[in-house]
Amino acid sequence: MKLFCYLDRITTINRLINQERTGCPDQFATRLRISRTRLYEILDEIKSYGAPIAYDKTRQTYYYERPFEVSVKVNIRPLNINEEKNVNAGCIFFSKSFFSGRCQNTFAL
Repeated sequence: MKLFCYLDRITTINRLINQERTGCPDQFATRLRISRTRLYEILDEIKSYGAPIAYDKTRQTYYYERPFEVSVKVNIRPLNINEEKNVNAGCIFFSKSFFSGRCQNTFAL
């Protein structure tokens, strides 16, 4: 799934920047198996969240100018009935058949 690949890529980028072992942009992009343009887009996106990412031409590596953390956490598990009610504000809008390709108008209030 593309979402998990993207999250893994963000985690890898963060780890390599923290370790100051990215290499030049071309090497970094190759290591991540993406284009240099895509690397710049991702770095700009991370910067938009306040990441102080800079590049040192002498050492040929990206680094954080001050301490910064990227934390990615994903939990995938079924919800119990109480959790389901809390998430949906007490309503169940979609039946399980909705996700199997068969949509039924199932509204439980």
